[in-house]
Order: sequence, then structure tokens, then C-alpha cells
Amino acid sequence: MRNILLIKTSSLGDVVHNLPAVSDIGRALGGANVDWAVERAFAGIPALHPGVRTVFPCELRRWRHTWFAAQTRLEWRAFLAELRSERYDAIIDTQGLLKSAILARAARGQRYGLDWQSSREPLRLLYDRTFSVPWDLHAVERNRRLCALALGYAPTGAPAYGISCEPSCAAWLPSRPFLVLLHATSHPRKLWWEESWIELGRQAHAAGFVLVLPWGVESERERSVRLAHRLPRAAAVVPPRLELSELARVLAASAGVLGVDTGLTHLAAALGVPTVGLYGATDPRSTGVYNSGPALNLGSRARFPTSTEVWEALCHLGVASSRTSTRLGA
Repeated sequence: MRNILLIKTSSLGDVVHNLPAVSDIGRALGGANVDWAVERAFAGIPALHPGVRTVFPCELRRWRHTWFAAQTRLEWRAFLAELRSERYDAIIDTQGLLKSAILARAARGQRYGLDWQSSREPLRLLYDRTFSVPWDLHAVERNRRLCALALGYAPTGAPAYGISCEPSCAAWLPSRPFLVLLHATSHPRKLWWEESWIELGRQAHAAGFVLVLPWGVESERERSVRLAHRLPRAAAVVPPRLELSELARVLAASAGVLGVDTGLTHLAAALGVPTVGLYGATDPRSTGVYNSGPALNLGSRARFPTSTEVWEALCHLGVASSRTSTRLGA
């Protein structure tokens, strides 16, 4: 097969989890052209993978609220024209939702998706062929399995995300080694306690790290400022609001990342940065950070980890211990 279209529109973590499938396709089908339809907000992620030829940005989240507006209809038609400019040997919907199945149906080519038992919605009529993929697999492996079944190969080895980016050298970044604390997430149940962030921040500062506290919306900025004010002087930096591409470069420049269940935590692990994922409302066995590199998940659906457990995990990854040794030997 020469031309393949992947449909995975959102959210950020789901988009990141789809990257290893691109690497698998490249290994199994040398010379295949892989395109990808994705929400515009996350279009920079598949663009980081050298195996992706063309990214088709859409704005389904916005369009559904303004569907009868003339501008929305104009944008939808322009998107469809671009999506349908190529005929594909395989169109694979790894999202398994009605919105992604509609995009798969709109594209030209043979359409593949999950069967009724493997997806949240009964979408069989929108595909030419469906496959069964076990629910108990991690999201990364579900994506890899579906693509392999559709294209006729067997996925092997650990997942390869296949992305990298140039580390940031922004003027506001600390001159000393720094850790990124990803305290923000879309659902309040996934938030780690602020007192635990403070305790962890003090341990990191004592070991010689500066802490970077990124944010996306005003409530997150306020939390970043609160945390920074309760840490020792000059221990933390609250950056300006960063676009996703620049934040990826900041993650790449860091000594390590500590994050709750949010897409940015998965992005850090995909970039090969030492990463500790903090869980307490979701099951890390199905959606935790997933990498053969320096990454660990802590907690479970019913229990968040303590700050001591998180610090010990960072030491286990070699980040905290190596920095402490350097500092003591200075």
C-alpha cells in the first residue's frame, strides 16, 4: 500500500498515543505515504513525525457549535476538498467515535475501523471493514494493533514515537537545570493536591533544580502563581502562556517532567524526557505514560501518590540522584 490516511483528531494525549503506529507503518511498509487528519490545536504533534507526509487540520470542536454559520460551512467545504484531493489505499480511523468515522467516510478510499465491541459507538456501517481490538490493551497498543490488522503486518517491539524537537533556549528559561511541573488538567478529579506540589517543589529546590510551572488558561496561571509564591525565593518560574510547539521545546530542554493525567505528560514521555505520571482518578494501565525509555506511572484509579513516592520515582529514573550528586560535589 502506498497512500494511507490516519484519523485521530483529539485529544492531545490520544494524538500522542497514535504516533507509534506511524513508526510501525514505516518499518513494515517502506515507502508508504502516511497522512493524518487531526484537530488544528494538535496539528503540530503529527507534524513532528518524519513519517507523516501531510497533516489535515480540522476544527470539529468549534464547527459543531457554529454549524449553521456561513463561515463554518465555507471552512468545512475547504477542509473536505483538501481531504478528498488524494485517493487512499487505506483510511484507518483509530479514534472510534462518530466524528472521526464521519471524516473517514468523507475521505476517498477503503475505510477501516474498530468493530462494535471494540469502540464506544456502533459505527460498522461507516467502514468497509472492522476489526476486534481488546479493550484491556494500552491505548498505544490498541492503535498499533488496529493499524497492523488493517494493513496486514504484525507490530513488533517496543513503541517508537519517532518524534523529536529542538530544545528551547527562550530568554526566560532558568540557567540551571530545571524540572517542568504539569499541574493542570481538564478534569478536576485528575488534579494533584497543591500541598503535595509544594512538598515536591521544596525537595526539588533543595536538590538544585529550578521549577517551571506552565499554564494554558487563567485558572491554571493563578495556580502556577500560588505554587511559585509558596516555594523558596527564585525556586520557580511561571512562564508566559506558551503555544504547544514552544511548550514541546521547553519539555525537550528540561531535566525531567512531573505531570498529572494530561496530554502534555504523554508528550514529554514521547520526546524521551524522563517523566513521572501522577494518577489518582484514572487507570494508568490503559492511559498512563507508555514508553520503554525513562518513564514511570504512580498511583491508581483510587489513590494518588505521595510527594515522597514521586521524588523517589524521580531518583529511580536517575534525574534527582544525578543532580544531587553533582550539586554536592560542586
